[in-house]
Amino acid sequence: MLKKYITALEWIPQYDKSHLRGDFSAGLIVAIMLIPQGMAYAMLAGLPPVIGLYAATVPLLIYALFGTSRHLAVGPVAVVSLLVLSGVSTIAEPGTSEYIAYVLLLMLMVGVIQFLMGVLRLGFLVNFLSHAVISAFTSAAAIIIGLSQLKHLIGVKLEADKNVFMILYESVARIQEINPITFGIGISGILILIVMKKYLPKIPAPLVVVGLSIMIVQFLQLNQSGVSIVGHVPEGLPGLSIPAVTIDGLIKLLPVALTISFIGFMESIAMAKAIAAKEKYKVDPNKELIGLGLANVGGSFFSGYPVTGGFSRSAVNYQSGAKTPLASLITAVLILLTLLFFTGFFYYLPNAVLAAIIMVAVYNLIDVKEAKHLFQIRSLDGWTWVITFIGTLAIGVEQGILIGVIFSLLVYLWKSAYPHMAELGFLEEEKVYRNIKRFPEAKVNPKVMIYRIDSDLFFANMTFLEDKLCDKIQDKPDTKWIVLDFSGVNGIDAVSIHALEEMMESCGRGEIGFLFAGVKGPVRDLLNRAHWEEKYGDNYKYLTIEHALRVIEEGDDHGRHDVKGKK
Repeated sequence: MLKKYITALEWIPQYDKSHLRGDFSAGLIVAIMLIPQGMAYAMLAGLPPVIGLYAATVPLLIYALFGTSRHLAVGPVAVVSLLVLSGVSTIAEPGTSEYIAYVLLLMLMVGVIQFLMGVLRLGFLVNFLSHAVISAFTSAAAIIIGLSQLKHLIGVKLEADKNVFMILYESVARIQEINPITFGIGISGILILIVMKKYLPKIPAPLVVVGLSIMIVQFLQLNQSGVSIVGHVPEGLPGLSIPAVTIDGLIKLLPVALTISFIGFMESIAMAKAIAAKEKYKVDPNKELIGLGLANVGGSFFSGYPVTGGFSRSAVNYQSGAKTPLASLITAVLILLTLLFFTGFFYYLPNAVLAAIIMVAVYNLIDVKEAKHLFQIRSLDGWTWVITFIGTLAIGVEQGILIGVIFSLLVYLWKSAYPHMAELGFLEEEKVYRNIKRFPEAKVNPKVMIYRIDSDLFFANMTFLEDKLCDKIQDKPDTKWIVLDFSGVNGIDAVSIHALEEMMESCGRGEIGFLFAGVKGPVRDLLNRAHWEEKYGDNYKYLTIEHALRVIEEGDDHGRHDVKGKK
């Protein structure tokens, strides 16, 4: 029973010692990458940098025990950090003890929501976040994140901190106040990160930039020239923290907790599945929710903030030779050692460098190519991207993704309300029935109209179907028979069945016979329950279009028209 949930009970007893070298190497490299990133992302979330290190310890240990991905690197990520800031800063001042208390409660809520979703097998709910919405939201969030760090990069405390347009306006208006030394450090950091990533990808650029900047600031005492530094970073292991659970706090934080739960899981499962496909093993979405949920629940009791699997760190973990979750355990242990013995090293770390690390990290999240690709394939998906992107930038991150989800669902409902229908004709050479608009050479019998419906039928699209057929009947007064090809109908509701009966009466006026071909078993079962066999005999049981047409021909040859109307 325990093995069902604690995946570590499966991989630890069977651990192959030959994997140790790869796991240790990957764990070390990810730790080196995560230490500056964790501090930077905590600053982005409006938290003391050390909380970013706390969030990179206990959650990693817990996920390694319960997660199903062998390569996912869990920890603080940029988008979730921004969501934390945007959600909690509306009810408390960032950096205050009240703010931190709300963040701990938020982490607990995120963990409980994800855990319950996993236990109840609700992982499918994330499918309602379309790829277009996620891509646009991530791209807009990356821009917001980058610009939110502008104040640290230029050394000016900007009043505007959420609206990107106001941030840009205020930055330009206060250009004379820019601290040239701070700006120089930040720009130099960005350039070094970009150059090293391109030409020296195996060397951990963030750690190099952090080390160089600390030495320069300390040696030249630039902190006395207005350069903002991290300052004292508490030494020691993360202390036990009990989230303050209140009804008021739960209500205020619920929207952002749900958003982080979904977005965090989407980012995590996408990367986990991508790597699992390459390595040919299976990732269980519901168990992933349980693993991430418990990681967040555990982290909330050890002074962390919401975590999930990161794209870049997971890729580095995989490329560095990780074979099992032991790599994550090693990462967590190394960060714990850093907290115990090396936090004093970060005293002179300039905030401009942390801002540079964030800016370079999120730049690759901006995916305009995806918008172009979506427009090339289907414009509605492209417009979903654009509306989500603009909504996120102009209104806010939580509201932006909600706008995207609502718009994508409206597009789906619109498409469902106006299903694709095709009048079919016969291609003699190929001996198949095809859409006469795409195959004008297809032959049509003026007395028999064949229509294929390529959608499930439900109350919202029956009016469209009825109007379409009735209009066609008026355009073709010689029509005596209508054959409806139901091979594309996978589902139907009770209202639609009743509407079909009324349509056959109103459109056919008792003079036109309706036959149904290719009705699938589940749909036919519902028609049987509606007593269609008593009402229409075998009219809805024809296996193919040819079968229905043969019955029409035989009826005409013998002067029989009992296939029309009710029996």
